[in-house]
Formats: sequence, C-alpha cells, structure tokens
Amino acid sequence: MKLLSIIFLTMFSINSTIEWTTDFSKAITEASAKNKYILLNFSGSDWCGPCMKLKKEVLDSQDFLKFAETKLVLVRADFPRSKKNRLSPELTKNNENLAEKYNKEGKFPFTVLIDGEGNVVKSWDGYTSNMTIANMKTDIEKVVRLK
Repeated sequence: MKLLSIIFLTMFSINSTIEWTTDFSKAITEASAKNKYILLNFSGSDWCGPCMKLKKEVLDSQDFLKFAETKLVLVRADFPRSKKNRLSPELTKNNENLAEKYNKEGKFPFTVLIDGEGNVVKSWDGYTSNMTIANMKTDIEKVVRLK
C-alpha cells in the first residue's frame, strides 16, 4: 500500500499544473504580479504542420511545462481554418489584436517572450531543428537572469 501511495504522489509531482491560456489581459496581470514573463505562441492548430510539431515536441512537453511553471505565463493565439475548429468571434478578435501588435508579418509558428509590461524581449520565428526544449529553456533563462 505504501508503494502505491508513493507511485501516486510521484505521478502527480511529475505532471505540470501550468496550462496555456487565451486571455492575454489576464496573462499580463499575472506576469506583472508574479514577476514572470509571457510566452505568446501564434499557431495555426489545424493547418500549420510546423505549428503542430512545435506544440507537440516542445511547447506542450512535460519537461518544458515544468520549466515554465515558475517563470512563464503561457498564451496561445490560435488561427484555425477549419469550420469545426472555429473560435468564438470574441476570441478571434482578441487573437487578431495580438497579431497586429506582436506578429505583424503573420508568421506561423511565431513565438514571442514578453515582459510583464507587454514589451517583446525575445522571439522565435518558425520551427527549426535548433528549437529544442533545451535551447528554448536556455534562451528564456538568459532573459530571465538579466531581469
């Protein structure tokens, strides 16, 4: 019975509790209050192959989410094309506003590290072979340490 309890507790301590949000205004408030950065990811979840790969292999990995838990507020601005994945008009408008400010060229995937005041401090364009979990963590740590 003790062994089962230990396994159960270990499973919950390994899994990250951080989740991606779509509410940028709440993210700014949280980042500012908790001295965190915002990682804003522009994605085409149902049409952009590199977006799906980046999400699966890096951004939604347990290793990256565990790292992000104490340093980042995660925001995803999705631009799906399929009718079945259509976002609400309000969320679509919010994502378009974010793109106007942070992704004027309309790149996908495009990921931006933003401070608690809304200033861009780092960006990643596309999904390349050097966008590994380790490299993303290193890039973010460099910025976080400078603060």
